[in-house]
Amino acid sequence: MSGLQPITFYSHIAGPNPYKVAIALEELGIPYKKIVVDNPKAEWFTAINPNGRVPAIVDPNTGLTLWESGAIVEYLVETYDKEGKLTVPDTAGKWHLKQYLHFQMSGQGPYYGQAMWFYKCPEDIPIAKQRYIEQIARVVEVLDNILKGKQYLLNEKFTYADLTFIPWNQVVAKAPFFTESLWKAYEIEKKYPNYVAWTERIANRPSVQRAYSN
Repeated sequence: MSGLQPITFYSHIAGPNPYKVAIALEELGIPYKKIVVDNPKAEWFTAINPNGRVPAIVDPNTGLTLWESGAIVEYLVETYDKEGKLTVPDTAGKWHLKQYLHFQMSGQGPYYGQAMWFYKCPEDIPIAKQRYIEQIARVVEVLDNILKGKQYLLNEKFTYADLTFIPWNQVVAKAPFFTESLWKAYEIEKKYPNYVAWTERIANRPSVQRAYSN
């Protein structure tokens, strides 16, 4: 996008949530400057995000500072997606996009994040691990059912809702501690082919490749 000043994008090298924002920025061709935050609890950064988490952005074009990945993605789309690349024109579709975004933020991310935490926890708590693995498998099944006969969540149109799921989907596919407990135990590739194909389809988009390489 010509004439725009780069958005300052606060991220880190690990963790899925900042990648939602990076993918949205890449999809929309918005110039940005990435700053890796080593200590998000540092005073300078909590002045930007009192919650002490990444991602966050500062947009010099509008004067807005914003945190929370879902809110940032919505902001980028509403502010800069003038051609509707990542959204749809009809009212029902717009609400369905919000529905899926909220499902990702409340129903996918927290379960995946807690599962990772308990698998890395020095104290072995099998019941907690199993609880969150079961919930991840449930979310995968829900998504697989939604995607029956479709390329993306809203049929053939790739949208911002789809991109918000891919960073956590990548964790499930690649994190070693999920291989036996989830991927093999729940036969993800065999039982949920729609989910697997959707994840691969999005992961192969140039914007996703750039977001993970930058």
